Amino acid sequence: MKLNVTKKIAFSVIGSVMMCVLTMAWITTQNLQRGFMEYLTEVQSQQLDELSVILANYHRRHGSFDILRRNPRALNELADSHGVDDLADFAVPPSPDRRQSERPGPPQDNEFNDRPPRPEPRLERRGPAPQPSMQHWLILGPRLSLVDASGEGIIGQPGAPREISSTIVIDGKVVGTLSLSPMTKIADPNQTSFIRNQIHDIEWLAFVLILVAMVLASWLARHLLSPVAALRKVTQSIARGDLRARAAIVNQDELGDFARHINSMAEALESNDQQRRKVLADISHELRTPLTVMRGEIEAFQDGIRKPDEAAIKSLHAEVLHLGKLIDDLYQLALADSGDLHYRKSELDLTQLVREVTERLGPRVRAANMELAIQLPAAELLILADADRLVQVMNNLIENSVRYTSAPGRIVVTLSYYAGLAELVIEDSAPGVPAGMHERLFERLFRTDQARTRQNGGSGLGLAICKVFILAHGGTIQAMPAILGGVKIVIHLPANEGYKS
Repeated sequence: MKLNVTKKIAFSVIGSVMMCVLTMAWITTQNLQRGFMEYLTEVQSQQLDELSVILANYHRRHGSFDILRRNPRALNELADSHGVDDLADFAVPPSPDRRQSERPGPPQDNEFNDRPPRPEPRLERRGPAPQPSMQHWLILGPRLSLVDASGEGIIGQPGAPREISSTIVIDGKVVGTLSLSPMTKIADPNQTSFIRNQIHDIEWLAFVLILVAMVLASWLARHLLSPVAALRKVTQSIARGDLRARAAIVNQDELGDFARHINSMAEALESNDQQRRKVLADISHELRTPLTVMRGEIEAFQDGIRKPDEAAIKSLHAEVLHLGKLIDDLYQLALADSGDLHYRKSELDLTQLVREVTERLGPRVRAANMELAIQLPAAELLILADADRLVQVMNNLIENSVRYTSAPGRIVVTLSYYAGLAELVIEDSAPGVPAGMHERLFERLFRTDQARTRQNGGSGLGLAICKVFILAHGGTIQAMPAILGGVKIVIHLPANEGYKS
């Protein structure tokens, strides 16, 4: 049987409540029985002390317990009468038969016959009036034992285990001991009925609580998981390709956070899908443009419209180089995405590397009617990096500045060190990019609508490749407006052994 989350939660809550309620009911019944037994024991202890006083008075009058020996019934009568155990405590008139035999005959004259009859003598009690019964039946029974001062049993078993006991003392001398054996069960029917009724009420209460818990757990599980059903529908829509589906946020708890995460995931998937479609369209356009140019040139040769002279061959060669560069950039980005782009890192002097690259590109910058300014530290700046990848990064950045900066222009390259980081800054003069688009310069195939277009020869992949290489070296790269009016690229790389002078 397959259980959904709603049933699992409901059964878990019901099971937990049942376990708690049943445990509470069992503990309550056990405590009730144990507490009632302790109460009875306390009452019996008090009554045992009272009975010991009665037996002490009895022993004082009779001098021993011989009449009570093996005679529990006599003990019962003694306890019921509270010590008034013999007729000597009462002034009892003679019986009618005895009265007639002892009384002289009636007088013969009529003088006595005319006298009114003498009233019957009243029963006059000597000693204190009997007290009401103290319910000594609680302790009188087979559990009770009485032994004299020598330890000889009078009532019960003298060797039976004792739970409570009370000594019988006369004038400071112990003449006997009363004791009760442990109570194993409640023998009185009324007390048993009371305990049974209490346990019955506890059982009914436990049953009602479990029933209420089952209803509440079922409702609560459905109520709590109702947002999950909506989230499931949204995820199913996203799985079918509807990336515009969004989950309604109706809770401000974990489920609400879950709905927000699903919406964020859907937005990311939609953005990635749109970017993928845009990249495919841009790549198709980038590949189609040089192929169209080359196709036109070749068809012109075939139709005899144009002769395959040096200028035509040079144009075809430029388009082939551009196409090869685009394909190579795409290949490197694909390797980076798959994690197959390898780096051969070694310790190198970044100062010397920047000096060599700028000296090699100097003629290219001057030929474009631009000034190249270089500010390098006087000491070595050692880092752990792949020299070829860093050379490619600087070539792309300086080439972008040359390609997109209006002549006459200015390019400034600055290298410095602080706080364990090497900072490489490349900035150029106008034109710049619109505000808010500097971070997008590192997107693949991104171009602005102003000066930085394909008419200047760029494919829109150079800065994306630079970002991939710099991140692989544990560094950061940012674009921002330059003071010169163009774009400022700032690169931070961790220095391997710090700054050496």
